[in-house]
Amino acid sequence: MAFARPHRAKLVVFLLLTVVSSVLAVSTPVLAGRVVDAIVGGQGVSVVVWLAVVIAGIAVVDAGLGLVERWQSSQIGEGLIYDLRRAVFEHVQRMPIAFFTRTRTGALVSRLNNDVIGAQRAFTSTLSGVVTNVIQLGLSLAVMFTLSWQVTALALVLLPVFVLPARRMGTRMADLQREAATLNAGMTTQMTERFSAPGATLVKLFGRPRAEVAEFGERAARVRDIGIRTAMATRWFMTGLTLVSALAQALVYGLGGYLALTGHLAAGTVVSLALLLSRLYTPLTALANARVDIMTALVSFERVFEVLDVKPMIDESPRAVKVPDGPVSVEFDGVRFAYPSADKVSVASLESVTTLDTRGGEEVLHGVSFRVEPGQLVALVGSSGAGKSTIASLVPRLYDTDEGSIRLSDVDVRDLEFDSLRGAVGVVTQDGHLFHDSIRANLSYPRPEATEDELWDALDRARLKPLIQSLPDGLDTVVGERGYRLSGGERQRLTIARLLLAKPRVVILDEATAHLDSESEAAVQAALAEALNGRTALVIAHRLSTVRAADQILVVEAGRIVERGTHAELLAAEGRYAGLYHTQFDEAPTAA
Repeated sequence: MAFARPHRAKLVVFLLLTVVSSVLAVSTPVLAGRVVDAIVGGQGVSVVVWLAVVIAGIAVVDAGLGLVERWQSSQIGEGLIYDLRRAVFEHVQRMPIAFFTRTRTGALVSRLNNDVIGAQRAFTSTLSGVVTNVIQLGLSLAVMFTLSWQVTALALVLLPVFVLPARRMGTRMADLQREAATLNAGMTTQMTERFSAPGATLVKLFGRPRAEVAEFGERAARVRDIGIRTAMATRWFMTGLTLVSALAQALVYGLGGYLALTGHLAAGTVVSLALLLSRLYTPLTALANARVDIMTALVSFERVFEVLDVKPMIDESPRAVKVPDGPVSVEFDGVRFAYPSADKVSVASLESVTTLDTRGGEEVLHGVSFRVEPGQLVALVGSSGAGKSTIASLVPRLYDTDEGSIRLSDVDVRDLEFDSLRGAVGVVTQDGHLFHDSIRANLSYPRPEATEDELWDALDRARLKPLIQSLPDGLDTVVGERGYRLSGGERQRLTIARLLLAKPRVVILDEATAHLDSESEAAVQAALAEALNGRTALVIAHRLSTVRAADQILVVEAGRIVERGTHAELLAAEGRYAGLYHTQFDEAPTAA
């Protein structure tokens, strides 16, 4: 109802048009009966012609009303699709990263497409059908009773045959719809994953195209089978209702004909009753089917609102403030953190599991405290899984801490406006993600209003300008999904150019040169030097040679900072850092 409320004016007009159309539909059989009576009674050509003109006029008006009614219903239906899709998309954008790490992308896309359209049908075709058919049913019964209560009573004898199967069929169709939606989501997920560049690469590298086709065939076959079952269940139901309607019409013709021959009814009245009977049983058939439609629509609503009902774990404070002007400091104060359990951030059907894992997450950060002064570069080093990337993800508030606080310029990040926080903090990750769009669109993503000169300046500082200038389409070159048309080093430098264009005051580098060759690394390091110049920086690195000049190096192990100091101080201490450093540089000649 909340989604329908903005469209209530159109809904009222739509329902009024439906009422008028229903009245016109019932009036035509009555006039047809009058035509027969006029012919049988010899009332003259003028009466018959006049009645024919009125019937024709009603048909023209009804056709016009049908067009206007369709216009209104499409306005309401497409408006609801827009509102639902926008609401789901906006809501998903507010979800924490943990939601996306657990959710099947295809299942989420299915909610935005198939289920939103299924929910929309409840307001357009189902709602209008119910209103139209209820009015037609009521008017037809009223007129039929005035014409002959005996024939009407006989026609209603078969009414329970409509009502009772509809109740069972509605539940059955809802179950089939739910099963079909789940199967479609699974098929969409497989397509989404396998059609992506990395997914397709994995399939080809491990030689499984035939197995993938076979698996997809099995999924598609289940979708096909559920479609056949749904179609046949619907067909059996409708065939039964049509048969009952035909039997009822035979009864009316039999009893009506008898009454007409014995002088109790006029011939025209029998014709009117026969025509009205179709106006009676057609709505009955539609109303019986409406329960099926409503049950299936409710399944779609259930799946859409299942997503909308997941509460975002990270919300902007109503008293949020902007990041203070000037250079920014970063401080962690006794931070403890555990990744959220599945039941807090996800939905079972989006993960393709029966029940969500309710176990609480294990704490991965244990009382982390440090401070990065404005303009300083602090490096996080340590073995894989130590918690370095987790620390970095807490600064831009991809997650919230469980205990302790993270402050930018002495303001808790939970008290900062989202836009201000994201404008102040820039991140370059190791995968250098790009959208399937042009270089211009990817580069200007954080600042769509950037000028052409600013775009080229950022590319120049990221050591990427000559390459982009050499491309036939320049800035309008499409980079492909996730930037796969560029090399790893080129992707990283483009993400650095994007960072330079955004002009953040705090820069976080998460393994920005992790998977690059020496030549690409040198180019990226030169671009990074430009990006870090004059900014507060938090750098995660496995290659210790890249962080020797850091103002402070923090050694992270098992979610704790076990050492801190400059490169020289940590080497002299001969602790964990010294061990990591000697391991890397002692192995280098052997590897060479």
